[in-house]
Amino acid sequence: MKIVTPKEMARIESLAYDEGAKEEVFMENAGLGVATKIDRFCKDVAIENKILLLCAKGNNSGDAYVAGVHLLSWGYSVTAIQIVPWEDCSPLCKKNHDRFLSAGGYITQKLIEPHLLANRFDLIVDGMFGTGFKGEAKEPYHSIIKGANESSLPIIAIDIPSGLNGETGVVTGQAIKAAQTIFLGLPKQGFFLADGWNYVGLLEHVFVGLDQKYIDEAQASASLITPDHAANLRPRLVRNRHKYQAGYVMGVGGSPGMPGAALLASLSALKAGAGMMRLLHPEGMQVELSASPYELIKIAYRQGDTKTVLENINKAGASFFGPGIGRDEHAVELCKSVLPHVECPCVIDADALSILSEEKIDLPKETLMTPHCGEMARLLGEPSPKSIDNDFLERCQKFADQKNVTLILKGGPSWIFHPGKPMLVNPTGTPGMATAGSGDVLTGILAALISQGLTLHEAAIFGVYLHGLAGEIAALDLTPYCMLASDIIEALPKAYWEILE
Repeated sequence: MKIVTPKEMARIESLAYDEGAKEEVFMENAGLGVATKIDRFCKDVAIENKILLLCAKGNNSGDAYVAGVHLLSWGYSVTAIQIVPWEDCSPLCKKNHDRFLSAGGYITQKLIEPHLLANRFDLIVDGMFGTGFKGEAKEPYHSIIKGANESSLPIIAIDIPSGLNGETGVVTGQAIKAAQTIFLGLPKQGFFLADGWNYVGLLEHVFVGLDQKYIDEAQASASLITPDHAANLRPRLVRNRHKYQAGYVMGVGGSPGMPGAALLASLSALKAGAGMMRLLHPEGMQVELSASPYELIKIAYRQGDTKTVLENINKAGASFFGPGIGRDEHAVELCKSVLPHVECPCVIDADALSILSEEKIDLPKETLMTPHCGEMARLLGEPSPKSIDNDFLERCQKFADQKNVTLILKGGPSWIFHPGKPMLVNPTGTPGMATAGSGDVLTGILAALISQGLTLHEAAIFGVYLHGLAGEIAALDLTPYCMLASDIIEALPKAYWEILE
């Protein structure tokens, strides 16, 4: 799904209006769609029926009033705070304001103290500002937003959380912290940049009726991975396959005192479907690796024995390189002597990325790199950015193009770059995945998917989606506060089921 700037969204909507589309029809579709999503949210989390709409003067507030009309007809009690005088509202906002009143809704201009909100309502719907908002929310909006955030009530934002810049993702002052953002038409790039991801919550899509030709016309800044997109990339099964067809992964990882990263990557490769997983590790780690899964085959190599490493790695359908290898002179030499000669697709992660940022080393012909923001900055030879912006993303894309690699920028959210392809952003994941070893789990998943026949780009898309979804499932059971990287591995079967269903 295309991601656009607010200006681009307004442009294609304007084209549609010029050719006969009706803004009022779009608003009706938007309001009904928003109401349907709100109804489902309330039922999913067992919320009672008292809903508060926050409305200002634009068409975003008109959408909220239309949603309110439908919610009233379904038995909800709906109150609206009309923050600006009725006469200052847009024509469609005025029309649906009156329609809401006629349907039995209650409208007040009196602000409600934050400590009273939770006593009087069960859910807040933010319909104040649209995606064209820039700058800082002034009074009375500043206090309203602050009070809503402090109310402890779940908040659903229509199209974008009020106070968030839809182009840059920057928040100056106060912005709604939504449990869910119901975006209209196409997602806006500010959701995924700078502060945006901390405010949008779960993303839900509502189709407003814009003809596909206008969506095709839209100039995208990136694309969003959707459930259907991910599901269509899953490895295909045949009934008579054997373990080598299922995927043969060879990993190079671990060093004395650091077995964990290599074991996590190996176990996740097995759990993600690889038919065979072999781990190449330095001599002397046999005791440390003795508690590894029964299914993992371990091969020790002596320091400097490049021949053994290359002979084994080049027999595999896919490989990973880097988890836990360390950064000492032996690890540097291992990278220099092995990586340029790897013939199978290779996922490079962790310590190997740090070495590559300091040493000039040729890469395998098929390389997938998985840096987090700090590692990516080092690869680019620049300081780590305080937040992700378009300029940084463009430099990542340029790196992928110049090095001819597939690149996953890990984070909340994760981005995917591939030569000649649009940037992709992944919507799945949870803060609970910010734990040591989570990246190693992703490395194993990616290698397993490649070994089962996916291209590097396909594996990156499906892999980050699956990884994030497994993290979400683990968080539901354990809370984001109590997750370990191994919990993501344990949740992989449920994540696969959800994708298959």
